[in-house]
Amino acid sequence: MKNKINIALQVLPRAEGKDSYKLVDKAIELIQASGVKYKVCPFETVMEGTYDELMAIVKKVHEVCYQEGTESMMTYIKIQTNANKEVTIADKLEKYE
Repeated sequence: MKNKINIALQVLPRAEGKDSYKLVDKAIELIQASGVKYKVCPFETVMEGTYDELMAIVKKVHEVCYQEGTESMMTYIKIQTNANKEVTIADKLEKYE
C-alpha cells in the first residue's frame, strides 16, 4: 500500500499520580514531530501518510507514552484505505473549512 491513507488514533493512557492529558500531549508532540499531515480532534488525532509510515508512528506513540510513565493504555485505531486513490484529510473536511 503506497497510497496515502488516514489513521485515526486515540490513546487512553493511565498512570497512578499522573495527568492523562499530559501523557496524551506527549503522544501528540511525537505526531507533530513526525512530519505527517495530522489534525487533532477532541477524541482522536487523524493522520495522513502511507500505511507503513503511520503504523510506525503508532508504535512510537506507545513507546513514548510508556517512557513517560504510562502504566496501562487503551488504544483505538480507525484506518481508511482506498486501492485506487489517495485518502486525504482534506477530502473529508474541505467543505467545512
